[in-house]
Amino acid sequence: MAEPNQQPVVFMTEGTKRTRGRDAQRINILIAKAVANAVKSTLGPRGMDKMIVDDLGDVTISNDGATILDEMSIDHPVGKMLVEVAKTQDDEVGDGTTTAVVLAGGLLKRAENMLDDEIHPSIIIKGYRMAAKKAKEVAKAEAIEIKKDDKETLRNIAMTSMTGKSAEASKELSDLVVKAVTAVSEEENGKTIIDIDNVKVEKKEGGSLDNTELVEGIVLDKEIVHSGMPKKVENAKIALIDSALEMKETETDAKIEITSPDQLQAFLDQEEKMLKDMVQKIVDSGANFVVCQKGIDDLAQHFLAKEGISAVRRAKESDMKALARATGGKIVTRLEDISEADLGSAKTVAEKKISGDDMVFVEGCENPKSISILVRGGSEHVVDEAERAIHDALMATATALKDGKIVSGGGSIEIEMSLGLRDYAKTIGGREQIAIEAFAETLEEIPRTLAETAGMDPLDTLVSLKSKHQEKEGKNIGIDVHKSELVDMAKANVIEPLSVKTQAITSGTEVSEMILRIDDIIAGSSKDKGPPMPPGGMEGMGGGMPGMM
Repeated sequence: MAEPNQQPVVFMTEGTKRTRGRDAQRINILIAKAVANAVKSTLGPRGMDKMIVDDLGDVTISNDGATILDEMSIDHPVGKMLVEVAKTQDDEVGDGTTTAVVLAGGLLKRAENMLDDEIHPSIIIKGYRMAAKKAKEVAKAEAIEIKKDDKETLRNIAMTSMTGKSAEASKELSDLVVKAVTAVSEEENGKTIIDIDNVKVEKKEGGSLDNTELVEGIVLDKEIVHSGMPKKVENAKIALIDSALEMKETETDAKIEITSPDQLQAFLDQEEKMLKDMVQKIVDSGANFVVCQKGIDDLAQHFLAKEGISAVRRAKESDMKALARATGGKIVTRLEDISEADLGSAKTVAEKKISGDDMVFVEGCENPKSISILVRGGSEHVVDEAERAIHDALMATATALKDGKIVSGGGSIEIEMSLGLRDYAKTIGGREQIAIEAFAETLEEIPRTLAETAGMDPLDTLVSLKSKHQEKEGKNIGIDVHKSELVDMAKANVIEPLSVKTQAITSGTEVSEMILRIDDIIAGSSKDKGPPMPPGGMEGMGGGMPGMM
């Protein structure tokens, strides 16, 4: 008879897959490296783009790490964790998404070697944490402060953020970005507060990137609803209405019995009167332009046109909020309550034809807390990628303004952090020292990749970079990928917000720590679990199943 401890104990559903120990760690690290390698070649100004085709045949062409990972169909949970890292980086600082993922992949790749050398994951995690803290301290020490009115520096930050994307071809875009960010920035208790949602980015194919323009107001991708309405309104008084200018439907099915033509006419007359009353309330308020979030009845359109009032219907909620901020108006939910105090104001509201489509421009707002950038481009893919580049530039510029601190780019700050960590590791000793040195080596992946994309020899470039950084005046030396040489990045105006770097280190370190902690992967079975087991388990089924020992 077999000993009880030799009997395998099954406590999971049949069909459940389980991977334990080093095998689980190997699989997780393998997936993380594969995801990092998928976006690595997009890094830097000479980075390549990726084309992703989904199940429906829709094509996305992008250089943005977060967009690429989001569009890719990644099934593995570890892959999804790295997608979340890119999303977090994008939401927090808008730029450096590829850097964050490459760092996470690099940390895990080096952790695998340490695990092979019998270093426990807890030791690696402790070393990585110490290294991340020290690296951020080095970056902060090297950062320089900028002021809100330093437009040239802000323009360079926007330019650095857009390099490598199709939008870099248009030099005017960085000026638009800086104007947009400074227009919506506000001071509160000595702090700069910027809500990027106040910059509305509207896309329209046609023209070229150079035709992209900043509108000090709001652009609505809508047309004026009635041909009899004015196409241009000067000194506009704008009513923002969040209710339908239509007859209300009954909530339940209702039946009206009409027995004579007079009754039918009376019914129609009453409908007409109700719509007329709605329009009259708008007229009485003094409005000459209406933006309605819901529908406008054909008859109501006719009455508005007769009064010389222009209108737009089915506006997006985000557009309504943006208009309220830009024009100083209030969104009215009950039409009965509309008054002159609720109206917003703008110098002009005009319908313009852009690439064959009508769009409404609300311009000349007194205090535009909300403004628009109308992105143009030769094709849908160009416009989409330009929009992503502008979003990154807006976020990077806003982040730099909020923090007030910037660092030099081109891989220079990564080399500074790496050298700082190698000196720090010597003071720590023990096995943590190996993890800290591995972190320093991972940071060098950024300049190494930049060198590769520029067609330079990665090893020679890294050796030269390190030797130059050990000199007193060489802390800003980085890789100029356009000239394929090492130059002073501060003088070349290649600068980035400090937060982009610190957030990438934080995000990359945290996810690699989490993945290293996993030593057991349990994949549940999708099979039908069957009826519940009776009390007593197999014994409760009459002594077990036939044929089972």
